Amino acid sequence: MFFNIKESGAIGDGVFNNTKIIQKGIDEVSASGGGTVYIDNGIYLTGSLRMKDNVTLQIAPSATLLGSSKSADYPEWENLEHVNSEMLPRYRNACLILAHECKNIAVTGGGTVDCNGKSFVKKKSENPDAWTGWEYIRIDEPTPPRGIFAVGCKDVRIEGISFLDAPAGWAFWIHDCDYVTFDKCKILSDVHSPNSDGIHINSCRNVVISNCMIRSGDDAIVVRANNASLSENKVCESISVTNCTLTSYASGIRIGYVNDGTIRNCVFSNIVMTDSDVGICIELPKVRDRFDKKHVGAADQGTEATLIENISFQNIVMDRNYAFAVKIFIDDSELTRCESIRNIYFNAVRARGLELLYLKGRENCKLENIRFSDCSFEKVSDSVLPDYVHHGAAAWDRKPGMPLLQNVKDVAFVNTSFSC
Repeated sequence: MFFNIKESGAIGDGVFNNTKIIQKGIDEVSASGGGTVYIDNGIYLTGSLRMKDNVTLQIAPSATLLGSSKSADYPEWENLEHVNSEMLPRYRNACLILAHECKNIAVTGGGTVDCNGKSFVKKKSENPDAWTGWEYIRIDEPTPPRGIFAVGCKDVRIEGISFLDAPAGWAFWIHDCDYVTFDKCKILSDVHSPNSDGIHINSCRNVVISNCMIRSGDDAIVVRANNASLSENKVCESISVTNCTLTSYASGIRIGYVNDGTIRNCVFSNIVMTDSDVGICIELPKVRDRFDKKHVGAADQGTEATLIENISFQNIVMDRNYAFAVKIFIDDSELTRCESIRNIYFNAVRARGLELLYLKGRENCKLENIRFSDCSFEKVSDSVLPDYVHHGAAAWDRKPGMPLLQNVKDVAFVNTSFSC
């Protein structure tokens, strides 16, 4: 079935709210057995939408799906059987597009999804001396924390779209899904806005991200296994990221966080990263009270001992890192549970920035079998990359003078150079 929203009364003037018409198209196409919902030429304002089985949302190259600037247009979804929403990061499931337990869905067409993120942030201060980190902060009222949230889905395809201005929340959150592809996408947010992550891959299997350009204020690509909201623990594995360019005011690539489960068998290749805080970050930080709502980050942590293994980084260029090129870190607290971080491989990595490497395990959980081959790392002065305190997470992540290696076992540097 082919459903053209314009032929069904949608108005592409950027003002008329088309949520009901677009949702009607998604519902009818899915009920008919599948097909395409076509977003024709114009700018179509919408609130939250819910994808259904066998639906392709095709956005024409001359069309924009524009997220509403009103928080009320992004209500919390009820009765999501696949997740416990109270255990989700930010304790919320609100989003622009929800896909819950869907099969065979796609967003394609060469057009644009604009999340209207500028409507949900404000400047910290007009005076740069009054703030560090990011220039903007989330507004106080509830804001849409996700662009597209796919949970419990199979066969998901995101291809050839421009995804703009994440609303101080993650552009894509792919949670407990199988067989997901991103190809030829632009995911572009303001680097000065917090929490505007690019793609979060959480507790998923068989995910391929290729030929994408990502610019984000927070982490560009995240791979995690936070199973706190699921009824059973899932492994995150078989993830491939290739032929991408990344810019981030946090980490270009981040793997793991507090008390994730198992993350394994991932490859990152042919990637160019610029202007990031930490280029490649594998970090298990300190635990906070999971239900301390004064600290939203406390919601974004799992309940298991973390195992990260068999991760490969190859043919990667990183330029203008405002903190470390590579950071692998386990907090000393026993509340940060870790089985092991092991078998991590770096080949043909070229990096230039304010710091080199920071590899820190702990006495009872050393980093194991970390390999660098044919790599080069160059440290430059603050005169080359000035004002790191206004460069996103670098204000907190940069630690000049830290030892290169702490509590590691079997680390090798083969044909690898360091210059300062």
